[in-house]
Amino acid sequence: MSGASSEQRRNVRTAVVWDDLQEMLGGDGGSAPLDVLDIGGGTGVSAVRVAGLGHRVTVVDPSPDALASLGRRAREEGVEVVAHQGDLSALLAPEGPVAPGSADLVLCHGVLEHVPDPAAALGTLREVLRPGGTLSLLVAQRHAAVLARAMAGHFGQALALLDPGSPEAGGGRAGRRFTHDEVAALLDGAGLELLSVHGVRVFADLVPGSLLDLEPGATAALLELETAVATRPEYLPLATQLHLLARA
Repeated sequence: MSGASSEQRRNVRTAVVWDDLQEMLGGDGGSAPLDVLDIGGGTGVSAVRVAGLGHRVTVVDPSPDALASLGRRAREEGVEVVAHQGDLSALLAPEGPVAPGSADLVLCHGVLEHVPDPAAALGTLREVLRPGGTLSLLVAQRHAAVLARAMAGHFGQALALLDPGSPEAGGGRAGRRFTHDEVAALLDGAGLELLSVHGVRVFADLVPGSLLDLEPGATAALLELETAVATRPEYLPLATQLHLLARA
């Protein structure tokens, strides 16, 4: 896949998430600055973008290398992002990086799959949020993983993924995967009100990268299609990820 195609595919994959957050984050300078926590924010792709919109952003990530990359990215973009090395389990420790009730918005993208106890993790994030604050949760979805394994010819892995209690479904390098009902129940158990669910990467992972290079207008058309199906419940099972917004 060429560099241009890779960048185009990346934009398609993230557009739905940013569309969901647009109303809250603004971008025209008219909205008040928010206190934003990006847990597992890594190299700061999201954090720097949010800081560029005028918000106060804190990133917590266990990797010192990722945080170093975040610092370079923030300097290049001329924004300030506060960075702490740590993980979700110690977020509210006595000497932890954040205080209870300190965030208007928490970004938890691609993190819940890798924590030992998702219910406890969401409970912690609920404590971090101010009353009325919002959690942006992006998780890998099991149904799409079954489809991807089957299409790749890994039928045994696809079969194992059907069982949520199997090792294949519950961990490994790729992490845990969730269905809509599972993650909705976890949010409810943590005292978070589910506001919306959108499918992310319904078709983007299935389209050959060469098509985006060779077919004029293909990227724009794919983005339009992804946006159109993101809110349709019948397409949620095909989405590689689910983006959920929930209110404290």
